[in-house]
Amino acid sequence: MSRQLQFEFAEIPTGNDRQGPDSVLTGPMFSWLKSKARKTNDIDTAAIDTSRLLEEVLTERNLAEALLHVARNRGAAGADGQSVESIVARAAQLLPLMRTEVSRGRYRPLEVKRVWIPKPGSDEPRGLGIPTVSDRWLQQAIHQVLSPIFEPTFHHSSHGFRPNRGAHTAMAEAKALVNAGYEWVVSLDLSQFFDRVNHQRLLSRLSQRIKDKGLLRLIHQMLKAKIVLPDGTKVSVDEGTPQGGPLSPLLSNIVLDELDWELERRGLRFIRYADDLNVFVRSERAGTRVMASLTRFVEKRLRLKVNYDKSVVDRPENVHILGFSLHRNLKKGLTEVRLSKKTRRRIRSKVSELTPRNWGQSVRDCMRKANQYLKGWIGYFSQCSSPSFLEGVDSHLRRRLRAIIIRQKKRPRYLYRHLVSQGAPKHSAAKLAFSSRGLWFKSNMPGINLAYKNNWFMGKLMNLVHEWSRLNLPKTSAVSEQLTLAF
Repeated sequence: MSRQLQFEFAEIPTGNDRQGPDSVLTGPMFSWLKSKARKTNDIDTAAIDTSRLLEEVLTERNLAEALLHVARNRGAAGADGQSVESIVARAAQLLPLMRTEVSRGRYRPLEVKRVWIPKPGSDEPRGLGIPTVSDRWLQQAIHQVLSPIFEPTFHHSSHGFRPNRGAHTAMAEAKALVNAGYEWVVSLDLSQFFDRVNHQRLLSRLSQRIKDKGLLRLIHQMLKAKIVLPDGTKVSVDEGTPQGGPLSPLLSNIVLDELDWELERRGLRFIRYADDLNVFVRSERAGTRVMASLTRFVEKRLRLKVNYDKSVVDRPENVHILGFSLHRNLKKGLTEVRLSKKTRRRIRSKVSELTPRNWGQSVRDCMRKANQYLKGWIGYFSQCSSPSFLEGVDSHLRRRLRAIIIRQKKRPRYLYRHLVSQGAPKHSAAKLAFSSRGLWFKSNMPGINLAYKNNWFMGKLMNLVHEWSRLNLPKTSAVSEQLTLAF
């Protein structure tokens, strides 16, 4: 970022940044942005001059729409400490300044803040790169111009980070392939893909369709932005694209689109979701051969690295595909999509994490916390035709909450009085309260089950079976003919 733009960020009063989290979406400046914005699909890709794309990026309407998008996504502050709220509050001043600085070549991306988050199924954390809000704003503006240009050229079996596509379309295609007789899967795991993207190859791919040297130079600067580690150390970057910026998903698809069309050229059937690639073949022997040839292509041609420990050739029921596994039901002539073993382990572990026995707040607070997670979880895994596994998760969750209630009463006489006040028979309440058995055993005794029946949790705790029924109601008539997801 130029000194002038840094000065403006420091000197313009920030106003009240301690407003509620929704203030950024309701303030007068947000309304001003909406009045200036245009929908991204308004871009006429047929008429656009690819040698003057930077001008399209910097139009007032495109920048306004980009900042609206960043504001709706919220997100943390970057290395400069500027919040989304503070940037939106000064949009009227910063938008023309952004246009001027970028068009004159004076804009310089700031450092990318490195944060570490837990990686499911691994002891090693996953590194995310958080650009500053102003850099995310500009990246989003670039994305809105480039996406309509590259999107029509992507392979139809690429499902990640694309409009009207996602895990549901990927699994539907995978199920169709297994139904067609492709009953072996080559699961290729790319090791630290986002950190290993070769800059020169990426820029070469971009330059095939982008003739605007100013825009290519700006993207290169974003790729080369230094990383700020949690201890304050700044690290230079020679490869990779920050996994956390709005432009990163599009760039990753541009890089791997070459792999998609190579698979097409070879006549292979596959699905790809971001860096998760699964190729479907008819025999184990063919799978072994495909694994070897694809590994050579990825490592020598794309200059990426394959994780040999996680890459496998196996039956679809043993492969973790976007959280699911595929099972052939020969009697019904259908392919069932079930939760993979890894996903089942994760949800059981997460339920335990959400309901710790030493929970020190109210049970209702615990349920509210669990609801926040379970709502998103069932939204993704709601494609099942049989909720039998969900019934087990619901039951286990309620039992853990009952265990918390028992523990919080501390003394037996307090627990006895509480259970009776909740409607439990005196003999059942006494048998539980004065029992010498452990907490987990007590959590399934009649005293607590009668005091806190399943109906008590209705309306307070997310019921996965009921939520599955609600989400699947419009498509129940098509289940038998199309997608069957069973646990």
